[in-house]
Amino acid sequence: MKKSILFFIVVMWTIGLIAQSKTKSTSKSTVTTTAAVDMRSVIDKMADEIDAEVCIQRHWFHQNAELSNREFKTSERIAETLKSMGIETQTGIAKTGVVGLIRGAKPGPTILLRADIDGLPVTERVDLPWKSVNKAVYQGMSVGVMHACGHDTHIAMLLGATKILNSMKDQLKGNIKLVFQPAEEGAPAGEEGGAGLMIQEGLMNNPAVDVAFGLHVNSLTPVGHINYKPAGIMAAADQLKITIKGVQSHGSTPWKSVDPVVIGSEIVMALQTIISRQVDLTKEAAVVTVATFHAGVRNNIIPEDAELTGTIRTLDTGMQRIIHQKIRLIVANIAESMGAEAETEIIMGYPVTYNDPALTDLMLPSIKRVTGEKNTHLIKAVTGAEDFSKYALKVPGLFLFVGGMPAGNDINLAPSHHTPDFYVDDKGMKTGIRALCNLAIDYADQWKSANGLMSVNPQK
Repeated sequence: MKKSILFFIVVMWTIGLIAQSKTKSTSKSTVTTTAAVDMRSVIDKMADEIDAEVCIQRHWFHQNAELSNREFKTSERIAETLKSMGIETQTGIAKTGVVGLIRGAKPGPTILLRADIDGLPVTERVDLPWKSVNKAVYQGMSVGVMHACGHDTHIAMLLGATKILNSMKDQLKGNIKLVFQPAEEGAPAGEEGGAGLMIQEGLMNNPAVDVAFGLHVNSLTPVGHINYKPAGIMAAADQLKITIKGVQSHGSTPWKSVDPVVIGSEIVMALQTIISRQVDLTKEAAVVTVATFHAGVRNNIIPEDAELTGTIRTLDTGMQRIIHQKIRLIVANIAESMGAEAETEIIMGYPVTYNDPALTDLMLPSIKRVTGEKNTHLIKAVTGAEDFSKYALKVPGLFLFVGGMPAGNDINLAPSHHTPDFYVDDKGMKTGIRALCNLAIDYADQWKSANGLMSVNPQK
């Protein structure tokens, strides 16, 4: 009898311990979930609270736009803002780049968040109180300088996200590397710059970066919307230069010449058949554009030489190789058939901007949380190019488009990027800030399980 009572007591005691353990485990799980939910609530609340501050920052950067590798005032203000938050700050990276580091209190990955900071040689026509009236010298000419691609909003959004993430660093897992990158639009002739130079100077190390996120405002997408695409979202961009050497003569005796103008014209027209007739456009889009044609100095002299320049845009490295081969073949054969010499120079530029498919799938719920299902859009690739692509050659990357077109505007009338009338609404920045913050905390929560699924851009 005593043994039975003792056995009963031991059993009941054991059951009690198990129940208590389960209660603690459940309680711990609830606390963790609540903490995660609280972080997202903080993001939403703070994004509202700092909205006016972010707009002031954006207006300052817009009004003080600077050209690539010349972003001196821009980088100085960024550094001052980071330091005022108590953030570790490095300056002078890739000439005018600024890098901040938020060290989270908990173990986790190092997440790179990137904003580009340079303006363009465009004179602004938009009538704003904070319109840019800056002037600079570009390729020997005096030009207006304008944030005609929205980089002013990129800076302001990342500074806003920085303030939010830094406020909850005690809850953050891992590190956030804040990259304010110069010269995305391309370094001046004879100089290096942009993402490539930042990488050369050690950006991806100390601490080593695990993943990279970036976004770009879009003047043709409504405020509050985000566009995404797995794999190639933006094209590779290569520079084309064709030099034709002919024979000069008087314009009255063209039979004595080898006319580089006529030869160049034949080449321009023949190059158009590469895209229309010689590559499979059902696979990916591609573009060959001749943008400049320089020849001669006088109306009655057939010149000795001509120079053509242009751009090649591709979304597949196999198609890229084929197009390069065909350009060289067309130029050489047309020139030879007409008695001239020709040289083709192709300078490889930015690679395809590649969104890791596994990373895109992993982060899609985070994006939809920010914008909602109906405002999150899967799009086709665009033939613009971005040097964010170079980070995605080193670590898995995800690049998104954030809407900047004022609500109710007609997309057919909205001014496009790189034009004097380019405009994006301040109201779109809150979406970008929330997206950057949610991507960072959600990736940190899932990085261990996701690590084996992702890869860098395979299109090297």
